[in-house]
Amino acid sequence: MSALFGAEDQAWFDAQRRAHFPPERNQLAAHLTMFHHLQPSLAPELKQRLAAATRGVPRPQARIAGVFSLGRGVAYRIDSAELAAIRAELAHAFSGMLMPQDQQGWRAHVTVQNKVEPAAAKALLAELSAGFTPRPVAVAGLAAWWYRGGPWEPLSRHMFA
Repeated sequence: MSALFGAEDQAWFDAQRRAHFPPERNQLAAHLTMFHHLQPSLAPELKQRLAAATRGVPRPQARIAGVFSLGRGVAYRIDSAELAAIRAELAHAFSGMLMPQDQQGWRAHVTVQNKVEPAAAKALLAELSAGFTPRPVAVAGLAAWWYRGGPWEPLSRHMFA
C-alpha cells in the first residue's frame, strides 16, 4: 500500500529515480510505501478503510523534509502527521496480520537510489543534501497494489478531496 503524489511531485520524484537508481533495478515509479505486504484476504476491508480515510477528506499536509542515507542508497524523508495517523490506524486495525517489517515504526520516505556501493550512496547524499530545502509535497491519494512476481498491479486507488 502506498501514498499517491500529485502529478508534478510524482514527475519530480520519478526524474530523481531515473537519474540516480541503477537502471536495471528501477522497475517501479517513485512511491511512498505505507505497508510492504498485507495479506490478500484483507483486500475488501482494506478498500473500505482506504475509501473511508479519503472520501471527502482534504489532502493531507506533507513536506519533503530531508535527505537521508539508506546505507547503499538515498531517500527523501516525508513528514506528514496526517499520513502517519492514517497509517497508525490501519496498523492497529491489522495488527495481528502484519509482517515484521510492517510492525516496526514507519519511516515515510521515497527512495531515489538503492543497491549501489556505499561510496556512491555517500556521494549522492552529499550532493542532494548540499542544495536541499524542505518543501511541500502534494499527497493526492492512497493506493493498494497486487504483487504477483512482476510489476505491481493496481488493486484500488482512493483520492483525497
